[in-house]
Amino acid sequence: MVTLLFLAILVGLIVALALEEKLHAKKSVIVGLTAIVSLFLGDFFGLLPVGDVTNVFGQAMEIPVYIPAIDWSVIAIIFGSSLFVDLTSGSGLFTWIAIKLTKASKGDPVRLLWLYGLMTVLFSAVLNNVTAMIIVGSLTGVSLRKLGLVNKLLGFLLVEGLLTNIGGLLTLISSVPNIIVGNAAGISFVRFFLTSAPYVVVSTIGTLLLGAKLFGIRRLEDQEERDRALRLVGSFDENDGIESAGLFWFGAVMMVLFILTIASTSVLPVIKDLGMGFVALAFAGIMLVRYKAEADRYYKALDWDLLGFFAALFVVINVMEHAEVLALIGQGLAAMIGLGETMGTGAILLASAGFSSVTDNIPLAAMLAKILRGLGTPGDSALWWAVVFGANLGGNLTPIGSASTLVAVTIIHKNGLRFSFLDFVKTAFPYALAQISLAVLYLLLFL
Repeated sequence: MVTLLFLAILVGLIVALALEEKLHAKKSVIVGLTAIVSLFLGDFFGLLPVGDVTNVFGQAMEIPVYIPAIDWSVIAIIFGSSLFVDLTSGSGLFTWIAIKLTKASKGDPVRLLWLYGLMTVLFSAVLNNVTAMIIVGSLTGVSLRKLGLVNKLLGFLLVEGLLTNIGGLLTLISSVPNIIVGNAAGISFVRFFLTSAPYVVVSTIGTLLLGAKLFGIRRLEDQEERDRALRLVGSFDENDGIESAGLFWFGAVMMVLFILTIASTSVLPVIKDLGMGFVALAFAGIMLVRYKAEADRYYKALDWDLLGFFAALFVVINVMEHAEVLALIGQGLAAMIGLGETMGTGAILLASAGFSSVTDNIPLAAMLAKILRGLGTPGDSALWWAVVFGANLGGNLTPIGSASTLVAVTIIHKNGLRFSFLDFVKTAFPYALAQISLAVLYLLLFL
């Protein structure tokens, strides 16, 4: 009964987020109140591991139970990356890149969508989804404003947000669920890439084509339109936003180093122990030295609602884990595995995508990997891939399904566009349906 009570709280949270605009409440407030209630009830029923913890020196420490519940690495990545991008934009680097891409598109909106879409997938594969969305989203706004296509910004940003989760499928280290399942199944980096790459290519193309169609992003068809667009982009000067050549090159070098360091975090000595969050914070700190006299201006510009939302959401999910809500979900998925290789693969992919859209996909992937390993599932079974695809693609069903889609929605709001929880679900559903259906067919026919 206690587990069902907490399941009801989780369902209530989802409903409240869906009615966010009617409730006239920020996401952080809704999830924060849910976290308070969950923590209180969790302790009341004796579910939470309260008490002292032992540090590396063997000393007892008093740490509130909600502190370790938060995934501080994600918080650090969002905080550090957002701050770094804001600071770097002051060098004129992002304006320069955006105008270069705009010129490469020759002013054609569809070509620009493809350029940004492919960049999103590549960045998501080698960086992390959140950082990729923050960088690409910032560039997109600059390009579309230059072209006078701000009315297409919603479509661009939504498609980019959805593509981050597709790019997250490309390599073994592109997302945490990939690493968990890959290690459990004994899947090598090369094998993972060769298996997932065909799907990523086809799904990326399909998402971009669907995005152009559903958002009315069309090619410049007649010669007059093309000539007008060429004259427009020809008038752009990528050097306009550069106030200081020295600052521009400093920003460019820092951006290249940031991308390379993030991409190689898992293999760099010392850095691999500190993680991507440290890298993001460190680079933001270095950039702050240049703006040390006005640092508070950049602190105020940070999206504290987004950070508060994630912190509270991690607390809620942690309590749900202790209340065995995720275990209850895992039992249902375990029953699906027993349906056999074909039926089980499709059912697991669909179910894990559904649950990943409303809960953290990391503990879910860990639980399913443990179940599959316990059943002695062969490493070449499609069931492993069903978990990988479901855990990643489920993030495209709701804005809380993944950090990158929520960041995309946050950027949409920053640009003054109205886009609620329900708006996201209704708009993203055709894309998610196509991506998940394609994944099911791919696994059943080719693996």
